[in-house]
Amino acid sequence: MSASKAQIYLDTNRSISPISPLLFSGFAEHMGRSIYEGIYDPDSPHADERGLRKDVLAALRELNFRAMRYPGGNFLSGYYWLDGVGPKDKRPRRRDLAWQSIETNQFGTDEFMAFARAINTEPMLAVNMGTGTIQDAANLVEYCNAPVGTQYADLRAANGHPEPYGVKYWCVGNEMDGPWQIGHLEAEDYGKKAREAAKMMRWHDPSIKLVLCGSSSSRMPTYPEWDRVVLELAWEQVDYHSLHYYANNHDNDTASYLALSAEFEAFVDTLSGVLRYVKAKNRSKHDVFLSWDEWNVWYKAHFPSDMQGQWTVAPHLIEEVYNLEDALVAAQWMNVFLRKSDVLKIACLAQVVNVIAPILTTRDALLKQSIYYPFLLFSRLASGVALDVAVKAPLYETQKFGTMPLLDVSASWDEEKGAHAIFIVNRSQTESLPVELVWQDRAPARISKAYRVAGTDPKAANSFENPNVVVAVEVAAPVLDGKSASLVVPPLSFTAIEAQLR
Repeated sequence: MSASKAQIYLDTNRSISPISPLLFSGFAEHMGRSIYEGIYDPDSPHADERGLRKDVLAALRELNFRAMRYPGGNFLSGYYWLDGVGPKDKRPRRRDLAWQSIETNQFGTDEFMAFARAINTEPMLAVNMGTGTIQDAANLVEYCNAPVGTQYADLRAANGHPEPYGVKYWCVGNEMDGPWQIGHLEAEDYGKKAREAAKMMRWHDPSIKLVLCGSSSSRMPTYPEWDRVVLELAWEQVDYHSLHYYANNHDNDTASYLALSAEFEAFVDTLSGVLRYVKAKNRSKHDVFLSWDEWNVWYKAHFPSDMQGQWTVAPHLIEEVYNLEDALVAAQWMNVFLRKSDVLKIACLAQVVNVIAPILTTRDALLKQSIYYPFLLFSRLASGVALDVAVKAPLYETQKFGTMPLLDVSASWDEEKGAHAIFIVNRSQTESLPVELVWQDRAPARISKAYRVAGTDPKAANSFENPNVVVAVEVAAPVLDGKSASLVVPPLSFTAIEAQLR
């Protein structure tokens, strides 16, 4: 099918669900240079008195991550949290078996809490379900959330933090379905351990919200049976079920790569079905939602050798360089977040500094990569409810997904603010596309701004020498004509439009 233009139909009466602010969250793991030489770098000229990079803090504040998951990741499954608290000169240096690196433990729970407060984000801590015990998990909740008067709360106070941190979100392990995971468990074993850990954690603080480990990829041979088994065992004790996914363009097939939202949606739809099945089978009145707490593009930066970090501190690991097509995939991923906001309530970009991240650093400089800008626009503009947008667009052929529309679209409407946003990706590599926006229930009061990430080369990327190759730029806002407006979206582009409906 071909057509000369596309239409996007918008109606505030057709809402999908409230948009959870936690969809705009991040993930920081003790891996490579994510923590050391990234977030925490006392030797940098940009370090503050705590050793936190001020330029990194500023960039992360701009992205406005609503929550930050920590400390892992595969690292988590061999991590003993007590190593990272107390006087720094007493903390042990350990071999990190997950990334074959040396962990100095100079940055731990209390440092992370200071970092989370510095960027105004909700801490999302994870407990070790690999080498860790359910008692270790419970002890960490006591350390973070209990009032003084018992062992671990008193230890927190002795470390300079008398008031409880009140950490609300907790991940019960990481990727326990993966054979690569330290202390990997079969589904039934993990489900039982997670259930018992959750019980103890909640007894310390009944207000906490818990995330169960789901499938670490839709490509896993145990998917989605793993998800069914662990959910049936732990359903009543948890609030969210995780999914992880890393996108790639190994085949250098840009047409298919730019249609990956079909795969993202299928992953959510399958797990949404599993949630409904388990709730029905368990005869439960309790709801569990999805937490996509690792998502990003990752395929160009490989491990340097079989030894990964080669037993060094802060080795350079998987420092992916992101290009234009990666940014367009990230934008579509976030479109999916809005379109699936009825079941998807948390999403964590993995990761946030240096390691597969929107930000790269040297000791004295910082670079914002291409994927920084779609996240920034969604984080800034998407609020309220997600709208069920009707799109008519020309189709194109892909090798992996068959026929797909050229446009990928989502929209939000925040009645309290009167704010309205539309997000449009043009997947065409060569053709501009005229687009008509049609408001079916009411005309906007005004279209205030439009922003665009675009280019002619899908492989174009930012560098320290040339940092502005792929950035978000303000473009002319579409002009209202009654209840419609027209614009032209260039090929290989992401456009975000900000409007007011009153």
